[in-house]
Amino acid sequence: MTWFKVDDTFYGHPKALKAGNAAVGLWVRAGAYAAQHLTEGVIPGVVAQLYGTAPQARKLVSAGLWHAHGHACPAPKCKQPAPGDYLMHDFLIYNPTRAKVEDERARSAERQQRAREKAAEQRNQERNPLDSSANRPRIDDDPRPENRESFANQIEFPDDIAGQGDPSQRDGMDPSRSPRPDPTRPAVPPLEVQLASYGSTPAVPVNLRPLRDALTAAGVVVEWSLAEADWFRLEAIVARTAVAALVDHAVEQWRRARSRPRSVRYFLPGWTALPPVAAGAPTAPGADVIPLDAARPGRVARAAGMFAAALDDAQETAQ
Repeated sequence: MTWFKVDDTFYGHPKALKAGNAAVGLWVRAGAYAAQHLTEGVIPGVVAQLYGTAPQARKLVSAGLWHAHGHACPAPKCKQPAPGDYLMHDFLIYNPTRAKVEDERARSAERQQRAREKAAEQRNQERNPLDSSANRPRIDDDPRPENRESFANQIEFPDDIAGQGDPSQRDGMDPSRSPRPDPTRPAVPPLEVQLASYGSTPAVPVNLRPLRDALTAAGVVVEWSLAEADWFRLEAIVARTAVAALVDHAVEQWRRARSRPRSVRYFLPGWTALPPVAAGAPTAPGADVIPLDAARPGRVARAAGMFAAALDDAQETAQ
């Protein structure tokens, strides 16, 4: 868990007073989102639309709490967001970077693993106090068989004492209820080598199925059960970034993950941070991110037409 830090004097800061309570509410929720998903202060346009309105976003930009694409902030850590996205001013001054958080999580996981191993070793010693290396007797180097066997095993028993003179009670009776395995039958593969199937569900939108199919073909098999907000976010990512770039990034994250990701939600933070594909590029998906200030009748109609065209292309590709 990461924390989004807010200064205790923020309530009276001139920027907060200029933006107003409603816009500050959007600022706080977006900051918590950035801290959770390790975006380093980048707020995707779809997230801003989900938690606020276009006037509130413009107030945050006007007050200097947010930066839009093309800003001229002199702060060295205020990088340029992608078109349609926003950046929280001075986010990395008060909050850790993505690399620092991931490094701390890795060190914490190693400490927990060492603690678990030490606890398991202590439990084993408590159960078997004589099984430690200090309490084990030294073994004679004499290779003779009689020295390698215990004294009890060196006693010779007559056949009549050993019970070899008479047939066993089981001789001549029906076979055991638990016969030995038939070596001619194929062995059942171990459970750990059987790949679990988190296959896609029919609920995956049509315009996202090319991404799902490409990930599956690359060996990245994950669940596709997302919340409504995550579906909107993933559609915006696919609309501005080529599927090939998303697949390459996911394969690299899949390879570097300490444990196999189970859901496509694992890749959303990294995909959000990818740069957009330039307009007209051969791998461009054919759609741009719609900024917040495009909520006007004419622009909405054009945006709807662009989305319908992209959806038709995705349907043809899926067929």
